Amino acid sequence: MITTTRRLRHLLGCVLLCALSLPALAAPPRLVILDDDIDNFNPAQVALLQAADVKVLGVSMVSGNIWHDAGMAHARRMLEIAGHGEIPVLPGAVYPLLNSEAATERWEALYGKLVWKGAWTRQWVEDTQQSPPRYHAVDVVPNLALGNPSVVKASTEPAAMFMIRMVRQYPGQVSIIATGPLTNLALAQRLDPQFAGLAKELVYMGGSLNPQQQRDSVSARQFAREFSNSPRREFNIRWDPEAASIVMRAPWKKIVMVPVDPSTATELTPELLARMSAADTPIGHALRGREPGFPMWDELASAVWLDPTLIRHAETLYVDTNTEFGPGYGDILSWAPGYQPELDEQPEQVVRAVDVAGVEKLLIELLNRPQPRALGAPLPPVVPR
Repeated sequence: MITTTRRLRHLLGCVLLCALSLPALAAPPRLVILDDDIDNFNPAQVALLQAADVKVLGVSMVSGNIWHDAGMAHARRMLEIAGHGEIPVLPGAVYPLLNSEAATERWEALYGKLVWKGAWTRQWVEDTQQSPPRYHAVDVVPNLALGNPSVVKASTEPAAMFMIRMVRQYPGQVSIIATGPLTNLALAQRLDPQFAGLAKELVYMGGSLNPQQQRDSVSARQFAREFSNSPRREFNIRWDPEAASIVMRAPWKKIVMVPVDPSTATELTPELLARMSAADTPIGHALRGREPGFPMWDELASAVWLDPTLIRHAETLYVDTNTEFGPGYGDILSWAPGYQPELDEQPEQVVRAVDVAGVEKLLIELLNRPQPRALGAPLPPVVPR
């Protein structure tokens, strides 16, 4: 009996020693789809491409800040510069479900001018230090400042079908980070009612509750025009209110809303941009040509998904979008738990404040990491703005 006990102890000791000596098994990568209206070489998406524990399954495109076809070119070129030619760029919705340029102009005639209309913006209402809008026809793709894409080709699979296929291939594992209008997600949900429930989570940048100007700069004062008299209005939702309502009522396991509110404490200053682009890499060179002065709307969505501890204050609210064609068309509706009208609104984790210094530190670290070999044409000389 003593001999048997000693043998068991010896055996257990050997097993424990072997377990301690083996390298820790690497956790599987976090799977994510990026859905956006990419209009430049964006830190928000590039940081996710640089994260070692993240696998970007695809980049899906939607019209919004710029037209869809121009966004496809920007996304393809971004993947070339970042060295990720294996990631597909999926064509998505060119137009909103119901909203249109003509309808928006009619709305403005009734209720007043919008500060920003994305691809429909012909000129600023007031003087602004930001570059003039790039208004052009829906099928025009202007030459890109960083060179046109030549290696990464556009996929032929529609974005909505791709997203449905991915959540079915990896049930409960795929996060979706949406930083543009929500048209593609609404189409996916209408095509497959199980779509939202099969995803792991939705993180979206959009909407506005009660933002307050927090920084004292020219940019901060000018961007406050968007919410000072219309605190519930935000462009991503206003471009396609009907799509936003469909997505907000879908049965997601988890929804994280990153509204305008926390972004008012942020600004992509020239100094911060210089720190983000310090590396002597294609990513660093490309970032140096980015226009500074903008709040870090999309970057916050990427950052809090990568590291939720960066959220300093959040609350649970039920959220929907006003789809009545009146003065509040496209505005956010929200209720504390128990007050919602129970028309399929879903509870959302609404981010109200973030650790700004922590967000900046995370982005600087990711964007300055070594990167895969860039693809396509060499970058043209970039003049910092």
